[in-house]
Amino acid sequence: MGAPVVHFEIGCRNNEKSMKFYGELFGWKIEQQGPAAMIDTRGGGAGIGGHITALGHEPHSYITFYAQVNDLQAYLKKAESLGGKMVVPPQEVPGMGQFAWFADPDGNTVGLWKPV
Repeated sequence: MGAPVVHFEIGCRNNEKSMKFYGELFGWKIEQQGPAAMIDTRGGGAGIGGHITALGHEPHSYITFYAQVNDLQAYLKKAESLGGKMVVPPQEVPGMGQFAWFADPDGNTVGLWKPV
């Protein structure tokens, strides 16, 4: 059995800006706790937790993760409306689903996943 993903970290230059972006995009509950902003992606169901942090030094922007969504184009459009930018348009993974990548306002590459 493989090791499950149980946490993720998003590096940024501005915690408040990143908290607003991800909270609005995915409906995540995000609360500042010390130097990091803790993210609850569970919303009463499945999911993993993580955090956002501005280290104040390089690397400012790091990590890639995939969020499962039901409409890749809609989320790419929403990300762009919040200051993000499409990096890779929807691509087919035969027999599995589709993915796309966008960059958030800090330049982090984020993956979107839609299973078959």
